Amino acid sequence: MTEKPRGVHARIVLELVNDFRMLKRDRVALLGMIIVLSVLLVAILAPVVAPYNPYEMDLPNNRSPPSSKHLFGTDEFGRDLLSRILYGATTSIQIGLVSVGIAMTTGILIGLIAGYFGGFTDSILMRIMDLLLAFPYILLSIVIVTMLGPGILNTMIAVGIRSIASFARVMRGSVLSVKEDYYIKAARAVGASDTRIVFRHILPNAISPSIVLGTLDLGSAILSAAALGFLGLGAQPPTPEWGLMLSNGREYLIGSPHMVIFPGLAIMVTVLGFNLIGDWLRDMQDPRLRERISYA
Repeated sequence: MTEKPRGVHARIVLELVNDFRMLKRDRVALLGMIIVLSVLLVAILAPVVAPYNPYEMDLPNNRSPPSSKHLFGTDEFGRDLLSRILYGATTSIQIGLVSVGIAMTTGILIGLIAGYFGGFTDSILMRIMDLLLAFPYILLSIVIVTMLGPGILNTMIAVGIRSIASFARVMRGSVLSVKEDYYIKAARAVGASDTRIVFRHILPNAISPSIVLGTLDLGSAILSAAALGFLGLGAQPPTPEWGLMLSNGREYLIGSPHMVIFPGLAIMVTVLGFNLIGDWLRDMQDPRLRERISYA
């Protein structure tokens, strides 16, 4: 008989295998995974799979309906809509990943400091987070982009800043529940520094809810970036970005509805995929739901 794997790495591998088995049983989550992987693959291979140059104009064939030559039709400048949507996946995924990265990094750090040290530090940091939460997300993003100026980089910063408070509060709650455990008290007893305790012992055991929130927030970030692009505050022409394509197509909604339908479907499907994966990860964090799914 073969000996069972032992050690931390073996347990991690076994947990990943178990999670994958449960993912295969959950058809909704599996659909979300397929959508997300497909979008990521398209974003990476856009220069290879796009049939045309997304910036190449063909004015005589502007606003052409879907056909065998242009599967999704063309826009107001005769540019191939399918190619622009494929390249737009790269832009949207880039904005989503960078903005969520900004929010996660900053929010987790604030939550760690507030939850671990408590007292006056906690009160000050959380009141600042409350101030951020007091603004509607899209309004806060609009204010920040208006101050910084339109563009992809400033869109990433604006969408990232508006999510910092959520990550900070989630991380703070996790830290408060972890820092009183016996292994943390043992680390203090042997003279471990606050930095070592926070980053070596607390962070790895408190970060799981933030990872789940990050997955859910990816869809929201892509949607917010599309909204800013629709308002003319995000990506600027001629960049292929889904929100900007929607904004340009609304003027031709009656005569050329394909200019709005296909970019809108791209946004909807991508956000749906990330939300389905985020919901599944959230269920995996609940021991009762995890046990129910594993025996389903």
